[in-house]
Amino acid sequence: MRSNRQRYYELFSKVYDFVIRLHSGDREGSLREFITEKANLSRGDKALDLCTGTGSVAIELARRAGENGLVIGLDFSRGMIEKAKEKAKRAGMVRLYLVQANASQLPFQNASFHGVTCSHAFYELKEEERAMAIDEVARVLRQKGRFCLMEHAKPERPIPRLLFYIRLLFLGSRDVRKFLSEENSVFGESFKNITKVMSPTGKSKLIYGEKGG
Repeated sequence: MRSNRQRYYELFSKVYDFVIRLHSGDREGSLREFITEKANLSRGDKALDLCTGTGSVAIELARRAGENGLVIGLDFSRGMIEKAKEKAKRAGMVRLYLVQANASQLPFQNASFHGVTCSHAFYELKEEERAMAIDEVARVLRQKGRFCLMEHAKPERPIPRLLFYIRLLFLGSRDVRKFLSEENSVFGESFKNITKVMSPTGKSKLIYGEKGG
């Protein structure tokens, strides 16, 4: 049975790309290139895009990994996955697979991926889900693999700011304001060399770190 959150995201998938562009100020796809560049993938690598939405970042990762690489886009919303499949087909992506599953319970073996990304979605997870998802990311990443987390800076313009907080109110993520100001701490002890940079648009921030130990 679908949850209310799943129903919400199935409806939201119809306007997802528009809302992301509105919040992030990204009209040319520069953010996709920005996060995939920081993932530091080589040709033939394997990568995972968490909360992939309609698949834009996963498609860019697949381009970088090449025909000998493998990329998986994962989302718990069937509506998002269906939209992502349509985009991947139009883009001619062969080594891109789209999976419906939860970020807090990844259906992959240990050390499966050279890099993991998550763009404009991690803040929507509830606090306990985030903690579980971070543990799962650390589990499926290879040593020295990067986790790249991109989130919105708090919107300044009235309409994007209103839409932003309406979504948070609906999703019930009460600790989001704290998370968006202290997101570095979410990486925990499993990651090192944690770096935070602003996006080319100045409206998103990227935090990335390497699996240590």
